Amino acid sequence: MKHLALAPLRVLGMLGCLFMFNLAQARDDGTDASVTIEKDVRHTIVAEDGSYERTIDLVYLINEERAIQAVAQQSLYYNRTLESLDVLQAYTQKPDGRKVVVSAGQIKEQQEPQSFQAPMFHDHLVKTVIFPDVAVGDRLVLSFKRQGTALFPGQFEDLVMPQFNPTQQFSLIYDLPESVKLHAEAKGFKASSPKAAAGRKVYQWDYVPAGNARIELDAVAYSDYGNYLAVSTFDSYSAFAKAYAARANSEVTPAIRTLAQSLTANHDKPKDKALALSDWVRRNIRYVAVYIGAGGVVPNAADTVLRNRYGDCKDQVALLEALLAAVNISSTPALVNLGNAYTLPKVPTLGVINHAITYIPSLDLYLDPTAESIASGYLPVPVLDKPTLLARSGTLGHTPATQPGKIQSRTNFIVASSGAADFRHVSTIDGWEAELTRWGIRNMRPTERDLMVKQILADYGQTGSGTISSDDLDGSGAFTMKVNGRSENLANLPGPIGVPTLSSLAGGIAQSVFGFFAEKHRTQAFTCVAGVMQETARYDFPAEVKIIASPTAVNLKEKYLEYSAEYLREGNSLIVNRRFDFNYPRSVCSIEDYEAMKPMVEAMLNDLNSQVIVQKG
Repeated sequence: MKHLALAPLRVLGMLGCLFMFNLAQARDDGTDASVTIEKDVRHTIVAEDGSYERTIDLVYLINEERAIQAVAQQSLYYNRTLESLDVLQAYTQKPDGRKVVVSAGQIKEQQEPQSFQAPMFHDHLVKTVIFPDVAVGDRLVLSFKRQGTALFPGQFEDLVMPQFNPTQQFSLIYDLPESVKLHAEAKGFKASSPKAAAGRKVYQWDYVPAGNARIELDAVAYSDYGNYLAVSTFDSYSAFAKAYAARANSEVTPAIRTLAQSLTANHDKPKDKALALSDWVRRNIRYVAVYIGAGGVVPNAADTVLRNRYGDCKDQVALLEALLAAVNISSTPALVNLGNAYTLPKVPTLGVINHAITYIPSLDLYLDPTAESIASGYLPVPVLDKPTLLARSGTLGHTPATQPGKIQSRTNFIVASSGAADFRHVSTIDGWEAELTRWGIRNMRPTERDLMVKQILADYGQTGSGTISSDDLDGSGAFTMKVNGRSENLANLPGPIGVPTLSSLAGGIAQSVFGFFAEKHRTQAFTCVAGVMQETARYDFPAEVKIIASPTAVNLKEKYLEYSAEYLREGNSLIVNRRFDFNYPRSVCSIEDYEAMKPMVEAMLNDLNSQVIVQKG
């Protein structure tokens, strides 16, 4: 049940890709045979200061026509602050041995589009290599070199995963000073004995080709269960964390102290003060990735962030740390994955770490000041249930596994004799979804909101229109929104005809349950978010339309699921009441629990697909 209780988000059109569900079989082979990787050799030479030079040699064999569009244009990303990238050779090799060389004009460089709230370590340019005259049977040969400075002085780390293609050779070679010890965790890679020469030590790992299961919808990151090689010169995550903390400047300046005291003047409790300060940062410091100094993991100074009123996640955490310190609340940056990776490699590496949030030990409270759309006291769903690296103490922590969320909705369909229906829908959203929904509506134009009503109806095979309204968009706490409109074809009268027993205009319980069953069979753990939904829908039919039959009541209970549905007749009206309580204790559902819940989920699906039978005349 990815993002349980997403009815209001459906209305807003946010995260729409979550609802493009497919009942494909999970055991499909995920290997893409349209391209064979004949060679992928990455040779990295690391200097004493942690800087490196990496040469990558690639040979791709085009097996199918569909691969040409995807592979014949190679996009090479690099961090302009930390790296340089040079293409050494690139050409298309024909089956008869003829080479068609990529010209200088076929190598384009451009700025990578910057997405909102992008991970903190990305400041990328894209160098795109466009191969000419590519056909099935051709080989694409590409060699390029990266030169990079160390993110942490005197340290080096890397995380590499295989591609989902048939692979003949994938070799990773690391050449380091003999005095530097390289720690590694290899899953699916075979190590060779290190070789020593002239004060250097050379390590090599070769990928052991294996089949790849298709990545399932909402599954945890491949790094949580798949093959990878992680290497690091850090001997512990504690050392890694302290290397980050050593350069994080959260000095309390007079301006910061004055601001913190004014923002907390009306609050006595430390938690209330912390929430007020975090809310101010998320509302007043806009997200902009700005990189200065040595390495993309060095935050700007807190007073600089305050003066500029912008910064990335690590900058905003630095400012919040200083604001908290100004009112005698100690905090620490917490490094975490913003995505679907729920485990860290055993060796210390950035790897899947791409985000910074704040942790207050005395309150056992995590805050994400970068998350403009999530009220302080809650966390974005992709940060829940994650291991964290606490920079000041050098210890590992863990974000909350769940957080409260509840949606209550009432919908009234007033059906005309033609089968059209006017409707009124009211949703009250509480918990973590409230601010997210408020923020989404606030950032949509009124015309966009109304177009969403048309889209919602179209998703149910209906035509019509409507308007969305809400309570105070600048408020806080629980949020109420309304949808008023008309469906031109709710019931295909005269019938007899089945009318779907929708208990929420925007999906609600039905969307969550269908989402849970997005994969009929699962082999990978997947993300799921607990919460409660209550829905009531009333169908008022005209006197000439008779209710012939209605569904029977349902009460279901399982270890982590409770579901009930009742259908009440009141004159010529039908009232549908549904409640769904998903109380899973984590944000990741296991395969075993999924299998145990499947029979109940199937029973819920049957009820949600039920209809009331009506006839005119």
